[in-house]
Amino acid sequence: MLAVLNAVEEADFQFLLQQTGLTRGNLSSHTSKLEVAGYVEIEKAFVGKVPRTVYRLAEPGRAALDDYRAHMTDVLGAMD
Repeated sequence: MLAVLNAVEEADFQFLLQQTGLTRGNLSSHTSKLEVAGYVEIEKAFVGKVPRTVYRLAEPGRAALDDYRAHMTDVLGAMD
């Protein structure tokens, strides 16, 4: 999910649902945990009478993703 959010400025719930292949419940649970960790910013609003939830990658989430990518690069490099 962090990788998807890193590739876009922001994403709504439906977009993340399609990109991740998660169920609605799993996506909601994961995004809530990422918000608590400070990795994701969540904005809830209404467009007319329809609720819309938008997600953005927060700076700590971007840093965590960069650290993970560097670690995985090291691990994969050690396999050669």
